[in-house]
Amino acid sequence: MEHPHDIEQRLTDLEIKASFTEDLLDKLDQVIIRQQQQIDILIREIADLRQPATDAGVGVPRSLRDELPPHF
Repeated sequence: MEHPHDIEQRLTDLEIKASFTEDLLDKLDQVIIRQQQQIDILIREIADLRQPATDAGVGVPRSLRDELPPHF
């Protein structure tokens, strides 16, 4: 049979491990939140970069013949 002091020490060790695990989980959660915010910003930036390219495509000539200078 285990000595009460041994059981108390094991319980204390488990409580310490649980505290460190909770702290690590909180830190990882914050990293995930920050990464998701960065992903959202990057998605918006990519969408913004694509938008002007799409708008600029409206005035682009459709074929090489349309690009010929007027003297041809």
